[in-house]
Amino acid sequence: MSLELEHKQGLIAGDGTLPVKMAQYAKENGFEVVCISLSNDNLSQLKKYCSRVYSCHPGEVNKIEKILKDEELKQVTFLGKVHKRVLLQLHKFDARAIEILKTVKRLNDDEVMLLIVNEFEKNGIHVLDQTIFIKNLMIPAGVLGKHKPTEAQMEDVNYGFWLAKEMGKIDVGQSVVIKDKMAMAVEAIEGTDVCIKRGAKLAKSGASVVKVSKPKQDKRFDIPAVGLRTLKTMRRYKASLLAVEANETIIVDQEKVIKYADEHNIVLMAV
Repeated sequence: MSLELEHKQGLIAGDGTLPVKMAQYAKENGFEVVCISLSNDNLSQLKKYCSRVYSCHPGEVNKIEKILKDEELKQVTFLGKVHKRVLLQLHKFDARAIEILKTVKRLNDDEVMLLIVNEFEKNGIHVLDQTIFIKNLMIPAGVLGKHKPTEAQMEDVNYGFWLAKEMGKIDVGQSVVIKDKMAMAVEAIEGTDVCIKRGAKLAKSGASVVKVSKPKQDKRFDIPAVGLRTLKTMRRYKASLLAVEANETIIVDQEKVIKYADEHNIVLMAV
């Protein structure tokens, strides 16, 4: 049974281009989008495609729930990066948020997000699969640019894919940096770009970056995504290959990303 989408859609937006793309595609397909923005970096872009944009801190649970109720939203999509460091800065969290966090055994991505999703569902708000409005950004298998991996690079990719999946099983991170079949860095709370910086600096040059979905990925949150910023970080620290999981990863601004990879001798592929 396919899900019937409401005309009025809620968007809870973090950093980056993805929330903007969702709002754009939804509007182009006749939906009204009301946005709760948890970041300031894409506010002006979101306002182009959303009927209303509210600014909130991720810890303002009461405020967020009141907006959802007042707007009579029945379906919402979570998209965009919310930096994990907000969990270390609880001074902006309201009493409700603190109480919710106290019930979490571990403050990792899946536990926190699942708790939030369940709170929404209790209030009659359905959290949608993140890819519903942006399926066109999912990447099929193959080499995406003009540069092809060497045999040695493919060995690093295969090892990196396995390692990243193992890390995903215990919800540590989704990205790893590999050089000569050795793990240079594993993503934790710092996020993909800082993981790349750390690992590529250790590798000196020629590192491979691998990003995958978690083995039990909940598509309502945390779909793996890469974009131009990822490639620019790789170039700055001399990493030479980016491999993502095919049909499970979003590449934002695909044409620009492929063009940048081609211009700067970076292998870009989905496996």
